[in-house]
This record gives sequence, C-alpha cells and structure tokens, in this order.
Amino acid sequence: MDATQARQRFSTATVARMATVGPGGTPHLVPIVFALLGESTVVTAVDHKQKRTLALRRLKNITANPAVSLLADEYSDDWDALWWARADGRARVLAPDQEPALRAMAIDALVARYVQYAQRRPSGDLIVVDVQRWSGWRA
Repeated sequence: MDATQARQRFSTATVARMATVGPGGTPHLVPIVFALLGESTVVTAVDHKQKRTLALRRLKNITANPAVSLLADEYSDDWDALWWARADGRARVLAPDQEPALRAMAIDALVARYVQYAQRRPSGDLIVVDVQRWSGWRA
C-alpha cells in the first residue's frame, strides 16, 4: 500500500489508536476519534467523555516528546480483507485560547464526522498531528 492509499484508508476509519512516548521511553496507547484536515493533518479532541482528569498522560507525553504514531485498521474473519494504515508525525496540544481559525476548522471537521460532537461540540484541548509519513498494509 502506498502513502496515498494509506491516507485514504486511514481517513475512512471511525477510530484509531494514538501512541505517544512517556518518560523513559514508555509507550502509551489510547483509542481516539479524529478528523483529517487536508492531506497531512490529523486532529482529535479532549472531549466531554468522563475522565478521571483532564490532565491526560497523552497531553503530557506530547508536550515532552511530540513524536506520535496513529494506527487505524480493519479486522475481518476473511483475512483477505485485512488492512492497517499508520500516520507517523509530530503532535502539539492546542489550548482553547490558541489559533482560533484552526480550532474552528478542526472542531467543524470533528462535528461533521461524529454526531456526538454535533450534540456537544468539543471545547477543551485539541491535539494536532502534522503527519510526516503515511504507511500501510493490506492483504
């Protein structure tokens, strides 16, 4: 699968997993919902779903080390239908008072993908990933 095909497959997925790197190189993996802006920017929100804290480990990890990987995949009992697509890049945390034009575009894109966000728009931090490499595999 080439980079264009990987980006296309990734963009059709409903959920992905975000890997960040913690202190001492410890990996941290979480599921995310996301939207793709243009060819190489992925956005996700710290939203209203119940959490123990809004000081999330992924935000701390990104602040300390912006390298991230995002993985979307499709599993099927028909192994000829399997695929995965990965976006490797640099992430940054965008606070509610930063870059209002980008925030508006990102939130609108998330609202367009997920009805839950149409009912309650994200208002917290966003994670913006500038994708440097798309890769993937398919059966």
